[in-house]
Amino acid sequence: MPDNAFTADDLHRQPREMTYAAALSFLRRKYTRDLTGVEVAVTGLPFDSATSNRPGARLGPAAIRAASVQLAELQAFPWGLNLYQELAIVDYGDCYFDYGYPEQVVDRIVEHTRTILEADVMVVSLGGDHFVTYPLLRAHFEKYGPLSLLHFDAHCDTWPDDGKRLDHGTMFTRAVADGLVIPERSVQVGLRTHNDETLGFNILDAPWVHEAGVNATIDRIVDVLGTHKTYLTFDIDCLDPAFAPGTGTPVAGGLTSHQALSIIRGLEKINFVGMDLVEVAPAYDHAEVTAINGATIVHDFLCLVALGKTRT
Repeated sequence: MPDNAFTADDLHRQPREMTYAAALSFLRRKYTRDLTGVEVAVTGLPFDSATSNRPGARLGPAAIRAASVQLAELQAFPWGLNLYQELAIVDYGDCYFDYGYPEQVVDRIVEHTRTILEADVMVVSLGGDHFVTYPLLRAHFEKYGPLSLLHFDAHCDTWPDDGKRLDHGTMFTRAVADGLVIPERSVQVGLRTHNDETLGFNILDAPWVHEAGVNATIDRIVDVLGTHKTYLTFDIDCLDPAFAPGTGTPVAGGLTSHQALSIIRGLEKINFVGMDLVEVAPAYDHAEVTAINGATIVHDFLCLVALGKTRT
């Protein structure tokens, strides 16, 4: 049956659809706001009014959905896992906010996310610029308390903030000030911009990752995060512009797609409670390179969630 996004009557079915046609939900999952029996809701946050350089990440959720089609039809590599049999995933659609009232964005995203979390469903969000992680953290804090943050990025995003800015470079300053995250139990990976004030975050910058290697990076992340409840945020500009040209603030010298995916795949032991993938700006992309990498990172995170179920 075609167009599984609209016609699915079984959340665990893996449809066979033309990769170049049919409705473009994330991983061909059913579009629904009915959370009955759902374990993970993927949702879009098409907001980019907090960007400091090139805009366009508001179109990221649509691009990531379109790039996910090939991942929907095969067993998950490298595990050989049928993700859809193991995990009940839906596409919850996008959070609505009026672009003319940016001051309402935080409350809108918090409310949108809270609705899903109150149903005991994990939220996986597609940005949007990186500011959206701040309201996402607020909603997750309400449910889980102070969190560890695993942050992949070219930028520290801990610049000064007065508690009022809509800025994709200051939201973790505010998150620390608000007590949403515990910096000493958090890790930032792939940074290649300097800030004298680290706020106590553990930093594995891009040169360190290149020099130490994937396995050492995984070991360090696991050592810091332990069993603490962890929120994963992945800014696609963590990748080098060769692998993610379609983003607003590209910085040379970043991680390769191989490094990023290998690190993510090595984090089965981490106690993840939520995730976002942000800053895909398709207007600057080439041949969907950035969106494909973004979709694959989200897909592999969902595989970690599924594997976590099989261990419990």
